[in-house]
Amino acid sequence: MGNKHSCCVYPGRHSSRSSTTKGGGGVEGCVEEGCEEQLSNLQHISEREPDDLDQDPSLHPSAGPLFLIKSKTVIENGLVRRRSRSHLDESRTLKKSSSCSTIYLDDSTVSQPNLKNTIKCVALAIYYHIRHRTASRTLDIFDEKLHPLTKDGVPPDYDRYNPEHRHIYKFVRTLFNAAQLTAECAIITLVYLERLLTYADIDMTPGTWKRIVLGAIILASKVWDDQAVWNVDYCQILKDISVDDMNELERQYLVMIQFNINVPSSVYAKYYFSLRTLAEANDLTFPAETLSKERAQKLEAMSRICEDKYAAQMGRNGHKKWSSLDNINAASRRSVAILS
Repeated sequence: MGNKHSCCVYPGRHSSRSSTTKGGGGVEGCVEEGCEEQLSNLQHISEREPDDLDQDPSLHPSAGPLFLIKSKTVIENGLVRRRSRSHLDESRTLKKSSSCSTIYLDDSTVSQPNLKNTIKCVALAIYYHIRHRTASRTLDIFDEKLHPLTKDGVPPDYDRYNPEHRHIYKFVRTLFNAAQLTAECAIITLVYLERLLTYADIDMTPGTWKRIVLGAIILASKVWDDQAVWNVDYCQILKDISVDDMNELERQYLVMIQFNINVPSSVYAKYYFSLRTLAEANDLTFPAETLSKERAQKLEAMSRICEDKYAAQMGRNGHKKWSSLDNINAASRRSVAILS
């Protein structure tokens, strides 16, 4: 992954051959001597205990995301308190509601989320992960002091103060804009991020969050996009890091999540709607516009295209699709009347 050779093995092992992850997901190959034996010892996701699956928000569709749980707590005087409903409603502004005569919609859907608002929500989720962490468990590969992202390094108190939401948003937005990544990739990034925190049992701290997010973005871009951004391209964005550092970050990230890069559609949808819930609770609601005639026609055309694709797929799978009255031509609706 990148323009240098790498191998997806455990940290500390010397590697001389390469392996890649593609859009379909999974590790294509690992040809280094002894690597197959190491990979055979990895626990496949299907072999995990059912209890573990139920508690893993990145796999189970009904398990609440970690960021949504952490966002419902406020730390005051060292005490963790639940945010009351009245506290949420005090700062909430009035919103327009749809009626019979007027319909308000935003331009974000589960299949095509709004890029700017999605990145804001993901940055807010990262902010709550850092602010409401229960401990400061870290790993060296994510420590900015050991692996700085700039040649100037980090200040002595780099791990003492929590970053603001706007700083997190600026970092994530810069990567997404420069690499031309999509909003769907941002949601996958958050899934991988929480999967790492769950599997590796670590926390996001002020000194490690940037490299954790960067590693998640690298994997998400390669899994989601067929023509993925190479690691050397990220070195053009963050000019003071090396390709070897990016390769090692990606390699260890894969090991920590047990090479499980699969994201079920139900989990993706859960994270999307959870991000919208987070936005509403923090006054980051997506702007709604009045549904005009032109926009309604565009939505109808998009739904027709999706319906035709689904029908074609069902036909290839041998399933028969029943036509509705809307899809029947006017000529075929005519029938001979029998008069008696």
